[in-house]
Amino acid sequence: MTEIEQFIQDLPKCELHVHLEGTLEPEMKFDLAARNNIVLGFKDKNALRASYDFTDLPSFLDIYYGGLSVLRTEQDFYDLTYAYLNRARGDNILYAEMFFDPQAHTSRGVSFDTVIRGIRRAQEDGERHLGIRTQLILCFLRDLSAGFAMATLLESLPYKDWIVGVGLDSDEKDNPPLKFQAVFARARAEGYKLTMHCDVNQQDSVKHLWQCLNEIGVERIDHGVNSLDDSRLSAEIRRRGLALTVCPVSNAFVTDGTQSAAIRKMLDDGMLVTLNSDDPGYFGAYLTDNFIVVQRELGLGREELRQLSRNAFDAAWLPDSAKQAYRALLQD
Repeated sequence: MTEIEQFIQDLPKCELHVHLEGTLEPEMKFDLAARNNIVLGFKDKNALRASYDFTDLPSFLDIYYGGLSVLRTEQDFYDLTYAYLNRARGDNILYAEMFFDPQAHTSRGVSFDTVIRGIRRAQEDGERHLGIRTQLILCFLRDLSAGFAMATLLESLPYKDWIVGVGLDSDEKDNPPLKFQAVFARARAEGYKLTMHCDVNQQDSVKHLWQCLNEIGVERIDHGVNSLDDSRLSAEIRRRGLALTVCPVSNAFVTDGTQSAAIRKMLDDGMLVTLNSDDPGYFGAYLTDNFIVVQRELGLGREELRQLSRNAFDAAWLPDSAKQAYRALLQD
């Protein structure tokens, strides 16, 4: 490990864009399949990983959702979450806000209660035993109906103290933010924070980003690289102080590269850009790996790396006192 890679490894980190279901490693997928008497149709974990041949967002989503059948019980969701937390703590992640997709499970007969109780127990054990603090963001699947999203929102309300915000992910084509305007308005009224995915180089990306700002009123943007395609848009995002949760290695799988040049421009323009791992169980790169890739491509120095980490803590949905404590650790 080089000196700068060791610096990255030791850097206190915050992750704001990671899908719990996307942390499902092939080894765990086989273990859970055996536990739940499910046949995966692959000889071993290597054959399974070799099938991860993504060329764009839809091809990734086909494989991603196909693998969720192994998650059945509360213990399954506990094991999934705790495995990520253990791996994240090894990357010196001190705080994370994690996405979960309840509709991907309730639509196949797994109850909302089963999903969230397993995740919650792991969060509590992660903070107790690993020292990693986390919060949950409920994501709606944008290729399903707004009615299903609203029903899921209402189903979440008894667990509101366990969920900090809501987001929107999955296939963006023909599923604009406006489709879910009423759902997000209700979520805001219930006290949830708001974010939305605007994936890289999708149909109507800039139009969707403007909808996120003006019609939805998001407090953060997930991905958001295409905000640079419109100077007025990027200026408005900067004016509002909205963070962008960019996922470099993920970008390289579903677009034509990591989009590191966009990260460079965002840094230079003073935008609140952050680095994240997205779906590390599928892309083979956790947060430290993403930092290393961007550092190599851009030649970032220590202060720029520290700034990327500071941006994430600044953008976290935490009280100012907690942010100040993390900033102090980062500066030390």
